[in-house]
Amino acid sequence: MDRTTIENCLTALLTAGVVYAVFFIVPPAEGLGHLVRIAFFHIPVAWVSVLAFLLSAFWALKYLRTRDAVYDRQSSAAAGLGFIFCILATVSGAIFAKLTWGAYWNWDPRQTTIFILLLIYGAYLALRSSLEESEQRARVSAVYSLLSFITVPFLVFIIPRYYFSLHPAPVINGAGKLDMDRIMLYVLLAALAACTAIFWRTLTWQVDRKRRREMSDITPVKEGF
Repeated sequence: MDRTTIENCLTALLTAGVVYAVFFIVPPAEGLGHLVRIAFFHIPVAWVSVLAFLLSAFWALKYLRTRDAVYDRQSSAAAGLGFIFCILATVSGAIFAKLTWGAYWNWDPRQTTIFILLLIYGAYLALRSSLEESEQRARVSAVYSLLSFITVPFLVFIIPRYYFSLHPAPVINGAGKLDMDRIMLYVLLAALAACTAIFWRTLTWQVDRKRRREMSDITPVKEGF
């Protein structure tokens, strides 16, 4: 059994354990009841989206400094996955909003800022797909990724805290303390680890797929006699 298979199996086992814990171990929360279980999906996918955008910017910077195509593949793959996880965070948040506030969308500060974030990275994907020349696409995408990530801390962590929000208080409250039941905290940490592992395994697969596709595009065709 190779390393990739072992890592995939461990990720699957961890994910299965988290799912079991969320539905059968996590107690109902005061004021939210069983709806709190949505948070064990919503928070991890939101965390991974921020991590993915950070990695995309990091690898974009590495590309601009080295012009190594490996970093372009990593940066673009991370941005694409970050966009997907951001959509998952938006959808799970909308479901929670419907069940608690009576409407899927209320233009709450956190909903508004995550919508802006989706627009920013959706534009990144559109820009990248519109450029045909590989070096120009990599260079422009890297610059855009760096500039885009500047907005992430403001849209995710800063701006929503300045306005009244129906959104439940974050795990780390305004006093900088963890505000969560111990069992819930342990399960949440496991969920964060599982979601991060899923992201990393998917990212590795995406980068390898991009590499193989690029190699097939530049492989010369042998002419027969």
